Amino acid sequence: MKDILDREQKTAPTALQREGPVARTIEQQTSKLPSDTFLWAALGSIGASLVMFAMGDEKKANFIGHWAPTFLILGLYNKLVKLHGSDADRELS
Repeated sequence: MKDILDREQKTAPTALQREGPVARTIEQQTSKLPSDTFLWAALGSIGASLVMFAMGDEKKANFIGHWAPTFLILGLYNKLVKLHGSDADRELS
């Protein structure tokens, strides 16, 4: 498999494929957050959902419980931006 990857042509993104200033700014600001912030937010939404469910408000519990996957995906995106950056190839060209 490594041979195949070595033989493939390396490409760099064109100017149209690079991130814009808004996305770059958002990524710079969110990368300052610790990654576990999103994990705690997900756990907090699960806990709040359980509390709402115990209080008998199932609709709110369901609504708040659906926030957890969103927080986890945002945390994953945050981690990827920290590790690789959105325009990591730009520095190579």
